[in-house]
Amino acid sequence: MKVFKFGGASVKDAAAIKNVGSILLRFEHEPVLVVVSAMGKTTNKLEECLTYLLAQDQLNYYHTVDELRDFHVDIAGELFHDKHSKVFRFIDDLFEQLKNKFEKPLAEQRSFEYDQVVSLGEVLSSFIINEYVLELGLKSEWLDARRLIRTDNHYQEANVNWEKSEALITARLASEIHNTNTYITQGFIGHTSEGFTTTLGREGSDYSAAIFAFCTNASEVTIWKDVPGMLNADPKYFENTQLLSKISYREAIELAYFGASVIHPKTIKPLQNKEIPLFVKSFIEPEAPGTTIQSAGGNDHLIPSFIVKKNQVLITISSADFSFINEDALARIFEIFYTNRIKINLMQNSALNFSVLVDGDKVHLETLLAKLNPSFKCKYNEGVELVTIRHYNHATITQMTRGREILIEQRSRQTARFVIR
Repeated sequence: MKVFKFGGASVKDAAAIKNVGSILLRFEHEPVLVVVSAMGKTTNKLEECLTYLLAQDQLNYYHTVDELRDFHVDIAGELFHDKHSKVFRFIDDLFEQLKNKFEKPLAEQRSFEYDQVVSLGEVLSSFIINEYVLELGLKSEWLDARRLIRTDNHYQEANVNWEKSEALITARLASEIHNTNTYITQGFIGHTSEGFTTTLGREGSDYSAAIFAFCTNASEVTIWKDVPGMLNADPKYFENTQLLSKISYREAIELAYFGASVIHPKTIKPLQNKEIPLFVKSFIEPEAPGTTIQSAGGNDHLIPSFIVKKNQVLITISSADFSFINEDALARIFEIFYTNRIKINLMQNSALNFSVLVDGDKVHLETLLAKLNPSFKCKYNEGVELVTIRHYNHATITQMTRGREILIEQRSRQTARFVIR
């Protein structure tokens, strides 16, 4: 079985979904499991809904829910001629349930509510796409990942129970009595043993594809993107980017860890464990070769790669009583970061200070600073950037730092990192 993953950009509107259908028709005689993300910016809109729900802002909540419903109805209207199709009933029922949520008591845990609301984007997109490819003549089956991927209850970034997930997925696929070749399911979501929906972290649909591939012993995974493959830099910020035609699992893990946005960081390891090759290809030019990620890489050390994380906050933490930042102090600091689920993108310590770089989320920043006080004193700089260069040289460092103030610099044999403003 092959596993395909289509992200939000590849299913952003009716034309994009038709393109997905044309790609799947190329593989109609092969077993393919398709993992899809929410359509376009649906996840962001659902996060907006959640904000209004938690604030009990009924007017804006209903308005945003209606906007999202209309968006999906319009897309379905371009894909299906029968306006009484079950697709429209499915959309109406789901958004009616979302509206009714306003009248129900909320859970104390915000992350729980996040997963119940934001997960609906993938449910919608996968159902619409499955019905569309059925109309194209594909023998397709809709799979509900909320019944297949078993996780713990660490909402918003749940941990996978691999053994149970493999058993559930294997049993579900074995139960098919039809001549089904295509399966459509959701990325990003799973479920607890109690049946509550969980999510696997932002951009977690790549990870879902790896989970399904691992559990089905897939022959390969293809992530379909709006770029030709894995590039050595983001074309939004860099000109003359180069395609990484073949790299190793190890290099892909390093690039993902440092923030390369093409692949979710957790995606590679399950594939590496079973030596399942990963292809990153363009849904715009599906015949183009793209990038191959496997055990042996060809270009690992030949082409420098550049990763830029914008809107970062540099926080410098020191003891309120001017004592050293020793192991005890670091343990207390890390505990605060862990319990508040704030990811550290870079860290550096000295005798009296511990500096960390985090994403520029104002709510998380305020929460973090409140927790650190009064035991620690904190200073911070907002709006800084983190630049990472893999396989750097003098010219690439000069290129990325010329005319910028360097706040922190770190180098290893293969990687140079700079916090700049």
